[in-house]
Amino acid sequence: MNTLFIEFRDPLFGIIVFFVLIFVIAFFSYWWGRYKTREDHRYLDHFLRKFKAFPTEHELKELMNGEPVSEKSWLLMAHAYYQNGDYEKCIMIYRTLLERDNDPARQREAMFLLGRTYYKAGFLERSETIFLEILRQFPRTPQALRYLIMVYEHLHQYDKALDVLGPLSELGESLTLDKIYLECLSLIRSPNIGTDEKVQKLLALYREHHVLDYLIFEYLFRHHTETAWAHLDLTRAERISDILWQLPSNVCDLDIITRNGYLRELFSASGVVNLAEGSTIFELDVLIKLRHHEKSVATLQFEYLCGECKQIYPFVFHRCPHCNALDSVVIEPLLTKGTIEEGYSFQ
Repeated sequence: MNTLFIEFRDPLFGIIVFFVLIFVIAFFSYWWGRYKTREDHRYLDHFLRKFKAFPTEHELKELMNGEPVSEKSWLLMAHAYYQNGDYEKCIMIYRTLLERDNDPARQREAMFLLGRTYYKAGFLERSETIFLEILRQFPRTPQALRYLIMVYEHLHQYDKALDVLGPLSELGESLTLDKIYLECLSLIRSPNIGTDEKVQKLLALYREHHVLDYLIFEYLFRHHTETAWAHLDLTRAERISDILWQLPSNVCDLDIITRNGYLRELFSASGVVNLAEGSTIFELDVLIKLRHHEKSVATLQFEYLCGECKQIYPFVFHRCPHCNALDSVVIEPLLTKGTIEEGYSFQ
């Protein structure tokens, strides 16, 4: 019977036990490591799920009242949400700050930021209410007046916007361009004024101030092309180059085009005339050269740059969506692929 067992004093027995212990320890260490890794991932997933949904307004109030975080930190967080377009979270933070802070100066700042966020998010009536409340409590707040003008502009309530210019001018603001802009919008959108009268009043404003070229001539070329050509300032034609580019050939005034170097180049590039051999503007020069070789594989499209903040947009604007500057649009031509009728290529 004893022959079936290794004598415990035998050195071989000790070696076997040693390797068995190493195996058992390694086995349990491996599976313990796997278990801990799985638990760590499960904890991390549970932790991150807390941030997938922003807390409710009630939870946010408890968080803001309970956590030792400064108001400046909450404002920075709200600004980050504002920059990313997450206006709902931004609004919740500003509203909670308004309720927990009784300092008038900080309340005015939070109210202004809340009104600005409502405006940016498209809640114009809420934004109007906020700015009017700011002005009721703090009348000398030019930023609120500025935004109130833009709110009324988007609501097409131009009379109210013009009324706001009065208090704003008393605060030393320069408002000549704002006044002309609002008068033009009010005139263009008025249902009680005929087209001919609108044209004459727009021309009168343009002759007096020489601003808002795009807004005025966009309307003139759409409704009264002959009048637009007759009163176009040829030295400023580049400011409405996309409007001119899109004109049908049958409404182009060849006499006026012939008299101006830029117009000769622009309409030679479009194929309406053949009066230019080249251009100092690269895009027009390429198109003119292609026209001379009877290849119409390219055309122009346009992008719109704000001359103040340098933001670029694919659509025209009269007030910059980013910095709110008026009459700051700069039109940049871009070469793009045109309709290929004869199978030409650039190769």
